[in-house]
Order: sequence, then structure tokens, then C-alpha cells
Amino acid sequence: MREYLLVLLVAASVTYLSSGLCRRLALRMGAMAKVRDRDVHTIEMPYFGGVAMLAGVSAAVLLALQLPFLGREATLQHDSRGVLLAALVICIVGVLDDIYDLSALTKFAGQVLAAGLAVALGVKMLWIPLPGQPILLDAPSSVAITVFFIVLCSNAVNFVDGLDGLATGVVGIGALAFFAYSYVLTVNEGLTRATTASLITVAIAGACLGFLPHNFFPARMFMGDSGALLLGLLLATSTISLTGQIDTSQLQDSAGGLVPTVLPLVLPLAVLALPFLDLVLAFVRRTYAGRWWFVADKQHLHHRLLERGHSQRRAVLLMYIWSALVSFGVIVLGLVRSDAQWTVVAVVAVLAVVLGLVTLSRPPTARRPVPGDLP
Repeated sequence: MREYLLVLLVAASVTYLSSGLCRRLALRMGAMAKVRDRDVHTIEMPYFGGVAMLAGVSAAVLLALQLPFLGREATLQHDSRGVLLAALVICIVGVLDDIYDLSALTKFAGQVLAAGLAVALGVKMLWIPLPGQPILLDAPSSVAITVFFIVLCSNAVNFVDGLDGLATGVVGIGALAFFAYSYVLTVNEGLTRATTASLITVAIAGACLGFLPHNFFPARMFMGDSGALLLGLLLATSTISLTGQIDTSQLQDSAGGLVPTVLPLVLPLAVLALPFLDLVLAFVRRTYAGRWWFVADKQHLHHRLLERGHSQRRAVLLMYIWSALVSFGVIVLGLVRSDAQWTVVAVVAVLAVVLGLVTLSRPPTARRPVPGDLP
């Protein structure tokens, strides 16, 4: 655990210190977030927060590979290098989009390229964890499912990146939950605690922690597509590496139920519950209106919270709490014994009802809320 804590601190420190340099670089290169009708910010804001986070994650992972505990695992070394190379590619795609505003098709091709590189370097879904016997995937199915999953997660994070600090905090909370699950699971099952999933997720959490002071309201810079696509890819590859290194069919008896067996399959849905929900709602909404799903609008979840009169800070904090409730709730449900699972379900349900009442406590307002108004 001490080495993981060191990884988190290094990722946070490098990200925090390099964010200022990346901000100046964005200003010099003209990589600015223009003010559009669907945006909440009222002045142009520099991008390249994703570059700082890539620096933080890379520094932390490369350091981890030199440590005596994490560095001796051959699988971890192989997978983490593959993840970093794929992360570099998708971050470059995001940087180009932040500067030149790439077309949706070009950006999609870049995402597929990064996902394909991860697969080529061995980071791919080997089986689908299901109760009983996992479904082993043949080579074509493994490639297709892995690429689809990585692209899906990358776009989900990109969809939720609409308020100062929102995507940073939501992904950071999800990464901490994912790390807690993967680490506790290895402890409970007597497996090696040096896994790619634990390493990458704790590095993500550190990078988000280091970037949040620059990104929380009032933000001084944005992560841009370079950051949103990067975080989505890192979370996706963490899930893939977890299913590749742990045979979940062996977890049923020791954990006392079927939930731990299928949890790796639903874990990314829990960790990125709000981004995935926003993505699905956007797809349905835009398709029903006869538009392409990637054509932006101003009806995302955070827009709806602002319309109800919540300030930017309050809306972001509410979505933080929702993310923590769903991700940690699902993980606790998977780790506790079967006799206590109904207690977990009841507690999560009560908290969800209370949080729902708080979220909907303010009626819709006709005026445009002032960004950053205190609750």
C-alpha cells in the first residue's frame, strides 16, 4: 500500500506542477475553449490540462516500475507500458482537436487508433466474466470488444466534461473506488497486490487530485479533449487488465455470492455511471430529434441542474456525491458477504432517495443562473 500511496502523491504533484506550464503553452499556441451557446463559461479558457495529467500519470507509472514491489511483476510492466503508449496517442489526438477542432470522424479514427494500439500491445479483454464459467473470447471478438469498450469510455468522460471540475472530480472518485475494489479483492483472495488495474487507477486518482485546484470553479484551465479522452482510455484499460489478470469464476465461493463474479463486468458502468447515463440520454435525445448523436446540445445532466437553479459549485458537488454513492455502493455490495448485501442495498437506496430530494429541491427557474453562485 505504501508504494501505491507514493504513486498517488507523485501523480498529483507532477500534474499540479506541470499544469501551469501547460496553461502557458496553451495560451501561446492558441488552444483555447471558445465561448459557445451551449457552454457555461463566459470567457475563453486555455486547454492542455490533459497534457499535465498525462505527465503525472506517466511519471507515477514509470516510477512504480522501478520500485521493488510493483516493478517485479512482469505482467504489470508489460501492460502498463502498453497503456502508457496508447494514452500518449489518444492524448495527442485530443491536443490536435483542442488546437484545430477536428471533425467528429477524424477524432473517432484517432480513438480507434489508440485503442487498437493498446490491443496490439496485449491489453485486451480475454473473457467476459459471467456466473459459472466465463465466456472465453476468440481473437476477433477480443479485439472488437476491447476497441469498442475503450472508445465508449473515452466518449463517456468527454460528454460529462461540461462544468468546472466536474469530469475531473467524477473520474477521480471513480478511480479511487476502482482502486479500492481491485486492491481489497486481491487481499481477500490472497492474490498478488501488484496489478495493473490498481496501479493505473491510483495514478488516475492522483492526476485528478493534482489537476483539480486548477480546474475547480473558478477554473484557470480546462482538461480539453486531451484530458477527457485520456481519462476514459485509462479507466477502460484498467478494467480490461483486471479481467485479464483475475479469474473471476474463482470468486463466487469465497465471496459468498454471484455479485463479485460479475462485478468486473459492471464496475466501469458503476464508476462512470453519470457519464454513461449522460451519453445514453444524449444518444436517445438526439436520435429522436433526427440529429446525429455527436451533434452537441445544451441538455446534459449538468445543464439541467443549472436550469433548476443550482449554482455551478452546487451542481458539481451534487454530481460528485452521486458518483461516490453509485461507485462505492456497488463495490461494497460486491465485497461484503451475502448476509449483509441487503443492508448495503437498503442504505444505498435511502441515501439515493435523500440525495434525489436534495437535487430536485429547487424548482426550475426562468432566469439564467449566474455561474458560480454560492448555494
